[in-house]
Amino acid sequence: MRIIYIDIDSLRPDHLGCYGYHRKTSPNIDKIAAEGARFTNFYAPDTPCLPSRTAFFSGQPGVQTGVVNHGGSRADLRPQGPTRNFRSDAADNALASRLRQAGWYTASISPFPQRHTAYQIWYGFHETHDTGFGGLERAHVVYPVLDRWLQNNASRDQWFLHVNFWDPHTPYDVPLEYGQPFKNDPPPAWLTQDVIDRHRASYGPHEAQRPVGYDTPNLPPRAVKSITTVADFKTWIDGYDTGIHYADFYIGKLIARLKELGIYEDTAIVVSADHGENQGELEVYGDHQTADQICNRVPLIVRWPGVTDKQAGKSFDGLHYNFDLASTFVELCGGKQPASWAGLSFSQTLKSGSSAGREYLCLSQGAWSCQRSARWGDYILIRTYDTGNKNFPSLMLFNLKEDPHEQHNLASTRPDLVGHGLQLMDEWLAKNLRESGHSDPLFDVIAEGGPLHAREKDRKELCAHLRKTGREHHAEWLEKNGGKPHD
Repeated sequence: MRIIYIDIDSLRPDHLGCYGYHRKTSPNIDKIAAEGARFTNFYAPDTPCLPSRTAFFSGQPGVQTGVVNHGGSRADLRPQGPTRNFRSDAADNALASRLRQAGWYTASISPFPQRHTAYQIWYGFHETHDTGFGGLERAHVVYPVLDRWLQNNASRDQWFLHVNFWDPHTPYDVPLEYGQPFKNDPPPAWLTQDVIDRHRASYGPHEAQRPVGYDTPNLPPRAVKSITTVADFKTWIDGYDTGIHYADFYIGKLIARLKELGIYEDTAIVVSADHGENQGELEVYGDHQTADQICNRVPLIVRWPGVTDKQAGKSFDGLHYNFDLASTFVELCGGKQPASWAGLSFSQTLKSGSSAGREYLCLSQGAWSCQRSARWGDYILIRTYDTGNKNFPSLMLFNLKEDPHEQHNLASTRPDLVGHGLQLMDEWLAKNLRESGHSDPLFDVIAEGGPLHAREKDRKELCAHLRKTGREHHAEWLEKNGGKPHD
């Protein structure tokens, strides 16, 4: 058996055909889903990319590892201290190390560790390949490295390959000669002109008036400078969806190559992501700045010959963290999960279709804002500690079944549910802080000046932009209150 783990940056599940999207963004991923199992409530415990991938490859949430930010002390693993031996526990307990100890050959094709100097992602891998452009490479750059590796290793058995595609991540710069696959398709219907108008009157980095953000000097070829109309939003979302389609096209080439090499039927293919991408939800366009349903929920599709055969085309709704997948990998590969891991394997769901999942999840964001969320039943409660220069209240409650795009904050009308969500967060945090023996890493971020991408220099630039665009009252609020949420 062989395993290919396809890690597509910034891929939100509800923009895939197999998750019900109205556009045909993912014909090849959809075929994988039809032959395997699909999970509808699979979440990164910590976002964005550095915290998410650290959680997955380490088997632990950020509250344990300390990694919840993109800068400052909480962008690095906490030192092990005096108990560290010749090798660190973090390295010996990493996913690739555990697979390696179980007799698997491990390889990774990704620019991510260099992009974030996050080499804990590569702990334990036999081979690592940096595709060289720090996350700006498109699939036509990644695929030749992948193809060459497959041809060199097709005859080898029992390997695990991690491959990283980046096309849905901003900037939206799929080669223009690829065309416009969604030219005649309408955009998502929920984002109306009224919603756009409301967003334009608000503020924040990657807002409707400046979706490319204040740190992008040149306009990407498939983006727009400002989202003023639904037509602007269509151009914008076409760019994102074309990125998904481009990655999917090369996944089709991957499938064809596996079949040509004669190993398709002996290769497990798993498709997931580090985080989703807000496209208007919570007033954020084309970025991953929140601890919400859109940013933290990611796709998970598992096609594993001999394991998922009886689950072909089925979907499962249980609540899972991404490190539960790491536990599942280790169990199915004959390894042993270390005691430090927090994951719960769902291998029995893959084998027999038995229901599994957690009662609730706690999610975090620490690089663009400081938020923690409780996710249970049909609800998500988001508590904001630092807004990251966005127009957020301290508490937001959404019924995701009725309001999947988080438009109607129920916090003021359902204090019973707010109380329940806060109790879940408190219960989860107390347990994890006792186990880690450390402080809450989100509060460490705040003490160090806030999330990396929304510190004082960014606030000053945003306030200047707000004054230029007639929103002086928002600039005054930010200058007075910084990242304090609205009550």
